[in-house]
Amino acid sequence: MKKLYFLLLAVLPLTTHAQTITKLDGSKITATALDQKIQALVDAADVHGLAITVFNKQEPVYKKTFGYKRLDTKEPIKTSTNFYGASLSKAVFAVLVMKLVEEGVLDLDKPLQDYLPKSIYTYTPTKKWHDDFRDLAHDTLYQDITARMCLAHTSGFPNWRWFEEDQKIKVKHSPGTKYLYSGEGMVYLQVVLEKMTGKELEALMQEKVFTPLGMKQSSYTWQPQFDADYVVGHNAKGELYPKDKDNEARSASTLETTLDDYTLFTQAVLQNKLLKSSTTKEMFSPQIRLRSVRQFGPLSARDTTANDAIALSYGLGWGLLQSPYGTGAFKEGHGNGFQHYSIVFPEQGTGIIILSNSDNAESIFKALLETAIGDTYTPWYWQNYIPYNQK
Repeated sequence: MKKLYFLLLAVLPLTTHAQTITKLDGSKITATALDQKIQALVDAADVHGLAITVFNKQEPVYKKTFGYKRLDTKEPIKTSTNFYGASLSKAVFAVLVMKLVEEGVLDLDKPLQDYLPKSIYTYTPTKKWHDDFRDLAHDTLYQDITARMCLAHTSGFPNWRWFEEDQKIKVKHSPGTKYLYSGEGMVYLQVVLEKMTGKELEALMQEKVFTPLGMKQSSYTWQPQFDADYVVGHNAKGELYPKDKDNEARSASTLETTLDDYTLFTQAVLQNKLLKSSTTKEMFSPQIRLRSVRQFGPLSARDTTANDAIALSYGLGWGLLQSPYGTGAFKEGHGNGFQHYSIVFPEQGTGIIILSNSDNAESIFKALLETAIGDTYTPWYWQNYIPYNQK
């Protein structure tokens, strides 16, 4: 009977009705109560699909999905269903970069141009656009950009060249002096690493991150196996966005993953499975203070003291805040029909992953964070996570 009992335990789901989740302040909520509260939020804000993992003491203690892969078929999301990861890509890339730093392949503070035998703008592009740096031919500032600056979003590059009036890549301020969220900075670092190592981003990711962690359903390019089970993004009205499957691998934006796989990744970060604890500590060390009203848009140019209490800052690939429970390291993802957020408190081992295929999801993030882990510190206004009942 004992053997059968243990076998039954092994196949039980991650959460049970009796299980409790411990929040940052030590208060608790049962898995059943959390199910009910999340479902109520999903219904109230018309969130079309959601997947959540909660961590206690560095271990996943709650993993659940809500809603649909696509509203027209009402096929439920599974924890193994593919999600487009959007800018969660950057957090995973940051771990890869820090692994290469550990291995002595890269120095965070050596100008990236110095690793190359010729100027970056003289290389013939081999991709659709992201490795084309010919616009930098008459730029001198880019030569000072380091890996640290790319990860901390202080490279001076814009978010994407397509958002510029002339659609050209350029350095907009002296590197290392100001925060400017930049996908281009991450991609520049990627391209230099590819030229240094002779390996494409996807190969580096598989070798250093995905394979060691058993992330079998993750890639920076669309894989044929994903066709069997993936979510589609929904706009606020529930209309479907077309699914983009032809992206070339870009460090800042093209991660395809699942809740199961991103849970493995987050657990590895919390448990230092890939990186030394000292390396993780450096990754989660403030590089630049953030005082803008908002992260993006016109209010990003205005300063405020609203986030001084949490010492809002940016680390290496992750946003950072300070709380009574230690540092909180967060990363968001945002694209058409996809809205994600993850935050971990390494000193306590508490964290949460939120993945969604709905443009309405960010409107419940504040309530989700407070309800699931007692996170009242995430700068929700800075992130533009305006609650659905305040719009």
